[in-house]
Amino acid sequence: MINVIAGRYAEALFQVGEESNSTTKLYEELNAVVEALQSSKELDGAFKSPLVGKAEKKQILEKVFGAHVSANLNNFLKIMIDKDRMSAINAVKKSYKELLNEKNNVIEGIAITAVAMSQDELKKLEEKLSSKYNKNVTLQNKVDESILGGVLVRLGNEEIDGTVKTRLSNMKNQLSQVIS
Repeated sequence: MINVIAGRYAEALFQVGEESNSTTKLYEELNAVVEALQSSKELDGAFKSPLVGKAEKKQILEKVFGAHVSANLNNFLKIMIDKDRMSAINAVKKSYKELLNEKNNVIEGIAITAVAMSQDELKKLEEKLSSKYNKNVTLQNKVDESILGGVLVRLGNEEIDGTVKTRLSNMKNQLSQVIS
């Protein structure tokens, strides 16, 4: 349910960004607001608390973010306060990022390796995947020593598994079928 709500709010904000030619700037501002809320439990609690009135929340919004965000985002956040949707701000940010990536033909993914990849290796992998998918692929490298070697790439709902752990598991299954 919250994803549907977040998607609608993200689409509305994205349309505002399209009209004002500021989709990327709005995302950066929205991301800064979400990071500020995540770093301050008191601030986050104030925006999500039913005990704090909407007028008080708007005053807090003006004091904390007023000078740091555009009028478009400021008005958007006030609407979220009026509709008691501030608890969905993180999901709105995620949905907005997906819309921005779609507009810019970008796929974000994760490359999981046993040891950290160098920037050069990561760029080469991004280039290969970009040509395969005909999109701009950006990867974040995460280290998981349990995969032993190779790389596991996750792009959206797709997974490319080239890990030693999986290969050994497949060989084990094949051997157990031959033996039994």
